[in-house]
Amino acid sequence: MKGIVEERAVELGEYIIENKATVRKAAKKFGVSKSTVHKDVAQRLKYVDPQLYKEVKSVLEVNKAQRHIRGGMATRLKYKKEPVGAGTAGRNG
Repeated sequence: MKGIVEERAVELGEYIIENKATVRKAAKKFGVSKSTVHKDVAQRLKYVDPQLYKEVKSVLEVNKAQRHIRGGMATRLKYKKEPVGAGTAGRNG
């Protein structure tokens, strides 16, 4: 018999695969912490459903490889939206 934690691990794994989701996105969707998502899919899922674990692991590896690109894009958008001259107060002296 599967417990609630094991069921959640499987649901998280399926969600991550179907949506190519990040740990952060899955955590927000399920209302749990990123640590919980990571523990569920990286440790528990390995014993509950090894095949699903392998698929989730590959999605998360892709996400990890792209992480620096997403961060750079977010920073670029942040400064692109900022009005001209904003953030320069107090720098002249």
